[in-house]
Amino acid sequence: MSQLDTATLASGCFWCTEAVFQRLKGITAVVSGYAASKVPNPTYEAVCSGKTGAAEAIQVTYDPSIISYEKILEIFWHMHDPTTLNRQGNDVGTQYRSAVFYHNDEQKQVALATKAAIGLSGMYKKPLVTEITAFTNFYPAENYHKEYYERNRFQPYCSIIIDPKVQKLLREYRDDLKETYAH
Repeated sequence: MSQLDTATLASGCFWCTEAVFQRLKGITAVVSGYAASKVPNPTYEAVCSGKTGAAEAIQVTYDPSIISYEKILEIFWHMHDPTTLNRQGNDVGTQYRSAVFYHNDEQKQVALATKAAIGLSGMYKKPLVTEITAFTNFYPAENYHKEYYERNRFQPYCSIIIDPKVQKLLREYRDDLKETYAH
């Protein structure tokens, strides 16, 4: 196995993002948590207050020999609405903002280039509001948030909000899925 790399992304509820990215080939781990917090070790309740500055995010560990950072961002841009400021669907607040937290200059350049390309593509009618900012910190979420979709598939939030994202992934990115999800 080649050297692994890390991507940190925010695109609304981390349950949704985790469910999508853990299905991709080359992704070795997906951790739900809080990125860019102004306070150490924020709790879910503190993040929801909007006072921590943290975003619900995922931290992805991946093998760049199998999946590129550019492919990760392509899927990121397609799996949420990067035109809504501080919200995704009914989830509203700065903790639900769209953001790419880059870990190095190469990631920054790829993030800026893919954002520009998506903006020019006409895929979205409104301008992209996704922030592209340097990674500062990431705190894993409480245990009850981990693998939420896998453990709660029949909960209304999962079937109404997360299932359509997973189905879109299955339709549009079948070749990028891990063997266990490709069927």
